[in-house]
Amino acid sequence: MQTQLAPEYAARPEGREAEAILRKCVHCGFCTATCPTYQLLGDELDGPRGRIYLIKQVLEGAEPTRATQLHLDRCLTCRNCESTCPSGVQYGHLVDIGRKIVDEKVPRPLGEKALRWALKEGLPSPLFAPAMKAGQAVRGLLPVSLQAKVPAPRAAGAWPVRPHARKVLMLAGCVQPAMMPNINTATARVLDAVGIETVVAPQSGCCGAMKFHLNDQDGAMAQMRANIDAWWPLVEAGGVEAIVMNASGCGVTVKEYGHILKDDAQYAERAARISALTRDLSELLPDLLPELAARLHGRVQRPDTLYAYHPPCTLQHGQKLRGGVELHLNQLGFRLRTAPNEAHLCCGSAGTYSVLHPGLATPLRDRKLGVLGEAFGEQPPDVILSANIGCITHLQSGTATPVRHWIEVLDEALA
Repeated sequence: MQTQLAPEYAARPEGREAEAILRKCVHCGFCTATCPTYQLLGDELDGPRGRIYLIKQVLEGAEPTRATQLHLDRCLTCRNCESTCPSGVQYGHLVDIGRKIVDEKVPRPLGEKALRWALKEGLPSPLFAPAMKAGQAVRGLLPVSLQAKVPAPRAAGAWPVRPHARKVLMLAGCVQPAMMPNINTATARVLDAVGIETVVAPQSGCCGAMKFHLNDQDGAMAQMRANIDAWWPLVEAGGVEAIVMNASGCGVTVKEYGHILKDDAQYAERAARISALTRDLSELLPDLLPELAARLHGRVQRPDTLYAYHPPCTLQHGQKLRGGVELHLNQLGFRLRTAPNEAHLCCGSAGTYSVLHPGLATPLRDRKLGVLGEAFGEQPPDVILSANIGCITHLQSGTATPVRHWIEVLDEALA
């Protein structure tokens, strides 16, 4: 697709990047068939092809409108279209550029602006954990709509203290330790069981995804640089095999630090190295499988338990990791299946999307729960597993079936 950038964008790095992405697009429309919002709304402008056309118009000098902004906002950034695209169009990068440019020109209503500010500043804040704890203490008294955003409290269990020669870094994350602390401790315990020590750098924090996708890209990059600064002494000292992510949304962002900070002369090289070191937790499974199998021999708890698995979009489309969790957990004796159809579709969580667009997120959630319920035919699953805190919380808000991170059931089997 050819485009002629308006002078104001031709001079900007993001304008030139968008132009290069647009050149790959042949406007074939394959992406439309796998776009969740197009399937719900049936509007070409609420699918990747239509949004690409809107972004192209703006880059060529057309004035964006509130409608342009809304169509870009409705995108889940699930990147399903990237998995479908035969031309390798990096739509996720393009829509981030488009949103930034449109937000510079189109003011938002005051209420919408306040909500987005509260999300991007409140969720990564040190005040989030005590606020979540207070909410959990009175959860039964909260309105149903708020209960859905406040998971029932779960015990974290003990963090292992044995030293090991093999070490990995782990991002503690901004909301996960407060909402479901057992995910991090379970990760550390499983790795400890196979001789790997999990290290958390005290000064690391939010990966930056929250602010980046809410168009505070400067604030997001400040968080990224802070994480790089926190990790760099440990990386430079050697002995760290990987930076392990047990939240796939954080994982896809940290893997893109090198791309996002490529024009930062001070951080570009370090960011690229951090991205190269980053692994989703599931990527460790192939190497750990023999040791885990030996430890789990005859010990898988409740072997008849049926686990339906939802692979998050950030895992299967953002990181291009498909099938690993299901394959390896089944090899370890768990009965795990993905949905027989629509396993590729987003559940509607998508970071803050379920808060900003509940009218779209809720039907996507219910649709996902419906197909997960069919994973074992007529017999419903006992537990739903996923790999991202947002997906887990969002799916749990629509079902009484327990929704957990897959590392938690592995941890329990090893106990």
